This record gives sequence, structure tokens and C-alpha cells, in this order.
Amino acid sequence: MQKTAKYKQVEDYIKQEISRKNLQIGDQIMTEEQLCQRFNFSRMTINKALNHLSTLGYIERIPGRGSFVTAPHIQKENLGTGSSFTEDMKSIGVKAGARLLSYELLRADDIPTIAKKLELSGNDFIHYFVRLRTGNDKPIAISYTYVSAKIIPAINVDCLNASFYEFVDSLGLERELKQLELKATLPTDRQKELLAANNIALLCSAHITYTHIDGYLHPYEYIETYYNGDIYTYTYNVTKQNRI
Repeated sequence: MQKTAKYKQVEDYIKQEISRKNLQIGDQIMTEEQLCQRFNFSRMTINKALNHLSTLGYIERIPGRGSFVTAPHIQKENLGTGSSFTEDMKSIGVKAGARLLSYELLRADDIPTIAKKLELSGNDFIHYFVRLRTGNDKPIAISYTYVSAKIIPAINVDCLNASFYEFVDSLGLERELKQLELKATLPTDRQKELLAANNIALLCSAHITYTHIDGYLHPYEYIETYYNGDIYTYTYNVTKQNRI
């Protein structure tokens, strides 16, 4: 059985203290000297562990002051995979949450730009809901979602306080993300309040989600999600096939 590297033991201990909420965001962790004494490891080993935790976004090291717990930083890789917010959070060990802020049923004629994206018109209906998305109970993003009532006639509103995509999956609908757009934007006053994002640019991710019906792709969802730019990063992995 392979023994865990010394620096990794220190990392795991601090991660565990954070996950158990013994260490909260903004808390100062033990000094290098204190960690050396606790683990009986060298200063070099402790420093390696702290540097790695800083790179991963668990802590911030401030010269002359010490190391402090930061908000979790989420890095989404492989754009276009269609992974949900809940799946992204789970991949980094963060508990995802959702709080429904509003829900209404709209007519396609009232929002023609969105209706066009969903290939709807006239008296077709569109579910519209706004949700605050959280990670370990901390606000991370706000999502504005439009769903075709032609494809999903009824939505269990209770699911909007959890994972909407789990509800979609329960209907047997496949999910395929298309036409992803990313842009930086300044928050509205309401977004500042909900995300505690004063003086921070938001990362807006917008996409259309399709599903297969009778062998054809049909759009059923258009969503715009505004992420706190300080704690969310998108990464695009360039391969030989997708180089420009």
C-alpha cells in the first residue's frame, strides 16, 4: 500500500478542517511553524503543501500576515460537455445548492428573441425562472432559465430548489449543449446584493441546450448564468483538431 506523501497529509488535513467548517472563509490557518510542530515535518514540506493549497484556491498566502481560507474557486474544464452546475460542484467536493427567486409562465410573443432561440412562436409557452446557485451555502451564481413548454409542459417547482437537470434526466431527455457564449459584464445592483460582488466583474455564460426527439435535435432550454468572477473560471483545452 502506497504511503501518502508528507505534504499531501498536510493538504488533506487543512482541506478536511475546511470541509468540516472548523475553518471558515477568512479564518487564518496555523502558521508554518505550528504546522511543523504538529506534523513533525520540515519547513520545506509545509511550505510545499501551503503553496499547493494556494494554487488550488483553498487559501490565500499574504506575506507578513499568514495564510487565510478563501472562498472555493471553481474551474470548469472541457467546454461543451454539458455538465451541470451541480456536477461541476461535485467534481471539486463542493455541495451545490439552489434557491428559487422567481418563476413565471410567459408567451413566446412576449419574448420574441428567446422564442426564436427555442424555435417557438405565437401562443407557445415558455417557463422562465431565476435561481441563486450556491456552493457550500455560499452564493456563486445567478441563473436565468427559459424552458420550452412544448418539450417540457410541466415543471415540478420543488426541483428548482435543487438540480433542474436531475428533473430533466428523470423525464428521459438527453442533454446536448450548443452555442456557448462567454462574456464579462458588470453586475446590476440586485446581482451585487445576491452575490456579494461589489467591484467585481461577473462572468456570463449563455447557451442553448438541445435534446433528441424522433432522431432530430430540438432546443428546449436557453440559460444565462452570471458567475462571481472571483471564484469561477472556464478553461478551454486546445487540441490539434480545434486549433484556429
